[in-house]
This record gives sequence, structure tokens and C-alpha cells, in this order.
Amino acid sequence: MAGVVERRSIDVVPDDERHGSAVSQFTLWLGANLQITAVITGALAVVFGANAFWSLVGLLLGNLLGGAVMALHSAQGPRLGLPQMITSRAQFGVRGAVVPLALVIVMYIGFFASGSVLAGQAVGELTHLGETPGIVLFAAVTALAAAVGYRLIHTLGKIAGLVCALTFVYLGIRLAQHADLGALLADHRFGLPVFLLAVSLSASWQLAFGPYVADYSRYLPRHTSARATFWWTLSGSVLGSQWSMTFGALAAAAAPTAFVGHEVGYVVGLGGTGLIASFLFFVIALGKLTINILNTYGGFMSLVTSVSGFRGQRTLTPRGRSAYIAGIMVAGTAVALLGKDSFLTSFKDFLLFLLAFFTPWSAINLVDYYLISKERYDIPALSDPTGRYGAWNVRALTVYALGVLVQLPFLATHFYTGPLVARLGGADVSWLVGLAVPAVGYWLAARRDTARIPDAAADDGRRAPAGSGG
Repeated sequence: MAGVVERRSIDVVPDDERHGSAVSQFTLWLGANLQITAVITGALAVVFGANAFWSLVGLLLGNLLGGAVMALHSAQGPRLGLPQMITSRAQFGVRGAVVPLALVIVMYIGFFASGSVLAGQAVGELTHLGETPGIVLFAAVTALAAAVGYRLIHTLGKIAGLVCALTFVYLGIRLAQHADLGALLADHRFGLPVFLLAVSLSASWQLAFGPYVADYSRYLPRHTSARATFWWTLSGSVLGSQWSMTFGALAAAAAPTAFVGHEVGYVVGLGGTGLIASFLFFVIALGKLTINILNTYGGFMSLVTSVSGFRGQRTLTPRGRSAYIAGIMVAGTAVALLGKDSFLTSFKDFLLFLLAFFTPWSAINLVDYYLISKERYDIPALSDPTGRYGAWNVRALTVYALGVLVQLPFLATHFYTGPLVARLGGADVSWLVGLAVPAVGYWLAARRDTARIPDAAADDGRRAPAGSGG
């Protein structure tokens, strides 16, 4: 087990522990996206007013745009050998990074909860224990797998990718047998607001991976091509998500009454009964297990990063690691149990609301890494509040706050609608504003701050203590 259970957390992965190839990102992200929550995300575009044809076009556009941003984050992993969110210290300061980190942790808990609701239904049916025990059991298995770490996560990704891909082929055939897909796709009436909603739903799905995507590429050898990492991540994530979302959109268009509110039951009923139904419940749980492990592991990394910024903690005991993961599990399970009866509307609003906080972070992180720092960070300084990056970067935090606030007039959710939404016909374009404004603002604020940019020798991750396990 010593070679299977991960030792590291937020410390640099030394070169002699690097392994794998960029294609591993394809299998991981394909498996992470071929799952029931992505199906429901695609269905939401139809549920809230778009026809099947333009839903699919909008979902694809959003997946490509959001996926490109997400994959640019993934390409940082092999170069730096660090989890994604700890690099935020280079932009916001060693302690200032806690601001986006706190929001990231909320995201992980929310996705853990939403995934547990759907998987809990499947586990409850499979075990005949019911929904609530199913949610609790699923959460416990997720936490245990997340504690094992990186290698198990990638192994599960490969298994889930293969099993879920074959299952979705079968379900697609069954859907085509039960619905006239040609008739559904023949309606080409275009509505800009609902089309942009479809784009926003899938873009938010992809952008939400940004805060942890490099966690799963950081063990790749340092010489791994950034271009290969980018394209394998993008292709796996877009293919998996678009495949799932297409199925969801078509299912919602074909049988809105039977599908909406009974998503798991509809998918299983479409596949068959008896052993086939049991297998489909298992596949739903397996797909959700893969992504929920990512959310739990990412939440663990973010909590450690937040705490270490103030305590200077560099290593974790196995007991400490388990405590962090258990905290994520308990919080996510509690939210799942409290919110399971109003899942669909709450999840749609949750996805759209996330965009307001993560598009500015993505914009700032990517502009800093690729345009300002030119892919060079002083790794040891990321743990030193008195070092190159300081404790708090007020300029970056101001730009981040501006990036959030500037989106509010364009934001459309169930609990808040901005004043400019009506003038746009109800369309939500907040995420576009949230990418553009902070990207330009941060570039203008940071482009002359040369003291933050290390020379070629200072940014080598091998300067960090190789023996500091996490």
C-alpha cells in the first residue's frame, strides 16, 4: 500500500516521483464527465426553454470555450509540479489566496452534495436501503477513495471512462428506439437568451474544473509537452461532457414529464429491467464516484493550502489528511441531505452563480502565468509570506473583486437577476464579462511589477525540499 497511498499534498512533486504521459488526462476527464450530473446539465438547457437543436449547439460552444480555459490550467501541472490553487499565491499573495480558495471550497462542497444526491438515488436502489442511506454510504466510499489519492483517482478514471462510454452508447441506442430524434432536431427556431443559457451552463461546467485540474497533471514528468497536456485534457473533457449533455438534452426534449425530476429512474428505465437495471444503477454510482473523488480531493488540497498560508504548514500526517477529507465529506453530505428535494432548480442556480466567482480567478491566474510571469514562478516563495509574493496582493484582490462585481448587472439566477438582463432578452452573459474585464485589469495592474518575476534559475521546482511529504 505504501506505493499506492499518496504521501504528498501541496508540496512540489520532485522529478524522481513523476510518471505517466499526457494521454492520462484524456482518460481521467473523459471518465469524469460521462456521468449523470452532466446529463442533467444538458437537460437544463431544454427544461428552461431551448429546443434540442440549438441546445446542442450552445452546449458544444460552451464546452469548447470553457474547456479551453480549463485545459490551459491543466498545462501548468507538469511545469510546476504543484496543485492548482497554491499557484494563486503568486497572484494574490501567500495569505491573500485564501479569498478565492474559500469560494473554491464552497464549490467542492456543492458539487460533492449535488453528485451525492444523484448517486445516492442509484446506491439506494441498488442496495434497497433507500435514498438517504444511499447518500451516506456513497459519501463514505468517496472519502475513503480520496484518502488513497492520485494513483487510484487516475485508475478509476480509466475504468469509469471505458464502462461509462459503453453504457452511454447503449443508452443512446435505446433513446433512439424510443424517440423520434429526427423530429426533435428538426425545430431550428432560435432564441438568443435560451441559447446563451445553454452556452453558460456548459461553460460553467468546464470552468468549475479550473481550480483543481492541475492537481491531476502535476505528477507528469517536467518535460511533458504543455501542448499535449492541453489537447488531451481538452479533448477528454469536451468529448465526455458533450456526450453526456447531448443525451440529457435529447432525453428532456423527448420525455420532459418522465425525465425531469426523475432523472436516475428515467435513465435506468430506458435501459431495461432486472440485471440491466442493476448494472445501470451501478454505472451511475461509478460515474459519480469518479467526479466526487475529484471534488473531495480538490477540497482537501484547498483546505490545506488555506491553512498553510497562515500556519506555514508544509507536511501532513496521515491522521491530518484523513481529518481534512472527513470534513469535506461531512459538509457535502449535510448539504446533500438538506437540498435533495429541490435539486434541479438549486443546481442550475448553483452552476450559474459559480461563474461569477471563478471566471475572474481563471482570468487572473492565466494572464499572470502565461503573459506576466511567462510560466516562471519562484516555488519556495509561494510558502513565504515575507518573500517575493508577499502576504496580501491588494492590487490583484481589487481586480478580482471588480471582476466579480462587474458581472452582477448581467447575472440571471433564481435568487438574483441583474438590471441589464432584461435589456438582453433575459440572456446571461456575465461569464464573458467576468473573463474579459479582470484579464485586462490584471494585465494593466501587474505588467510592470517585475520584482514578482523570478529569473530562470529561481523558478525551478527542484529547489523545494524534495523530502517534504504531504
